Amino acid sequence: MWEPVGAAGGPQAPDRRVSTGVAPGGCPRGSRPVGVHKGPPPPGVHRAKPPAGQDPGMPRETATFGGGCFWCVEATFERVRGVESVVSGYAGGHAEDPTYEAVCAGTTGHAEVVRVTYDPDEIDYEDLLAVFFTTHDPTTKDRQGPDVGSQYRSIVLYETEAQREAAEAYIADLEAAGEYEGVVTEVEPLETFWRAEEPHQDYYEKNPNQPYCMAQIPPKLEKLEARHEDKLRRD
Repeated sequence: MWEPVGAAGGPQAPDRRVSTGVAPGGCPRGSRPVGVHKGPPPPGVHRAKPPAGQDPGMPRETATFGGGCFWCVEATFERVRGVESVVSGYAGGHAEDPTYEAVCAGTTGHAEVVRVTYDPDEIDYEDLLAVFFTTHDPTTKDRQGPDVGSQYRSIVLYETEAQREAAEAYIADLEAAGEYEGVVTEVEPLETFWRAEEPHQDYYEKNPNQPYCMAQIPPKLEKLEARHEDKLRRD
């Protein structure tokens, strides 16, 4: 049974799709174990979770980013304070109900992305942009490290005009400051977000010793800690 990612939060119809209402404008990583990690997170990984006693009615916001393998992007955002959930999925494509295999084959047009639910009183959208641009390379088109293909493109999928303006301004500031030369990050409206299959959720937490994860994720986490220590979770 799929659980759509939506405001209601509970199990609904078996549909992985989330429509946002915004107006339109072969995988190298090996096997994907399906087991669920039941113990504590491995050292250095803090899974995003709502604080104890949190009022579920408090306003939350969502943001969607793609910057290579979603296992990597998910692992970085799960360490950020104010982030309450990170869901891996697919967006920006043309096919209905995309699967991991089809997205990896490059036939659906989707990017691997994460949808971040966060408390805007704890962290703002510009801070999430800072984390995103620190932990991936926005200058390599359709590639992040060993992962090559349009499904690994750098993309910000905005859900409001304010997010679009913030993303475009942030990219302009990066280029003006000379931090990156030739940013290729796409800024596009999020029309539909498809939740990825369950084995891909919390992947690094479940599989910290998977060879791809061991090679690719720790350097990103180290960079996150070095550049954004003030934005990290403390629980």
